[in-house]
Amino acid sequence: MEDALPKEIELSITRDYYDVAQQYLSSKKAQTVGFETTVSFELYNQLLQLFGKQLKPEKMVVEKLRHNRDDGEIHRLRQSTELASQAFPELLKHVEPGMTELQVANWLNNWMLQHGAQKPSFDTIVASGYRSALPHGFATDKEINRNEMITVDFGFYVNDYTSDMTRTFSIGDPGEELRHVYNVVHEAQDRMFRAIKPGANGKAVDAAGRDYIAAQGYGDFYNHGSGHGIGLDIHETPNFGPRYESNVLQARNVMTVEPGVYLPNKGGVRIEDDLLVTPDGNERLTTATRELQILS
Repeated sequence: MEDALPKEIELSITRDYYDVAQQYLSSKKAQTVGFETTVSFELYNQLLQLFGKQLKPEKMVVEKLRHNRDDGEIHRLRQSTELASQAFPELLKHVEPGMTELQVANWLNNWMLQHGAQKPSFDTIVASGYRSALPHGFATDKEINRNEMITVDFGFYVNDYTSDMTRTFSIGDPGEELRHVYNVVHEAQDRMFRAIKPGANGKAVDAAGRDYIAAQGYGDFYNHGSGHGIGLDIHETPNFGPRYESNVLQARNVMTVEPGVYLPNKGGVRIEDDLLVTPDGNERLTTATRELQILS
């Protein structure tokens, strides 16, 4: 075969990977050798000694190839997001005042693992009361009380592909202001859904939600990006945010959509769903209810 390795290195057994790469590329008279800009300084120096001026920096080469999911990947992402969607109503049956955030997180983790998940994608977030105003908090030994918001953000791998879903709910009435904030976030997410389609860019999709939240008077309390790709990793590209105009959506991208509002010392709301970009719009993969659940 024309592209087979040169015979002198074809059967090499070595850990000198880059030396072998240099031999092979030299045999092919390669003029340019790309390297990911995220390599360590030590590895860059090694590559520089081997390839010299042939080196060309590249960004996100493999990650960009992963943007458009094939049928098998979409099937696995459906499995993962479906399991996450099933978990939320089960959690609502078991959470009660007096449980700690850690106990809630551990219950959810155990349920997911018992029902087919391989492992969590990140430490499950449970943030209640004043702590729900932390955009990306973590579960603590704080007890859950009545009449406060509870945000649960979780993702789990199923057949090597992840989900990422957030729901905010309460036990008892969280009060008029936080109920209003919930409605604002819900509408902001709806507006983002309507903006997501092939050709839309990450800045425009973000603005569909962020501008609405600002118009409702909460612009200063939305302080994180509004979505990202998921797949083999929990955070992949493309992204939604004010600086992601160059991130243009294509059919078969799978994205999170996660606007939020966080009022210091009062509480916060985030709603996060996973969407598949389709040729004419999008399909929501996480199907758990998005309406505010107020438990008695």
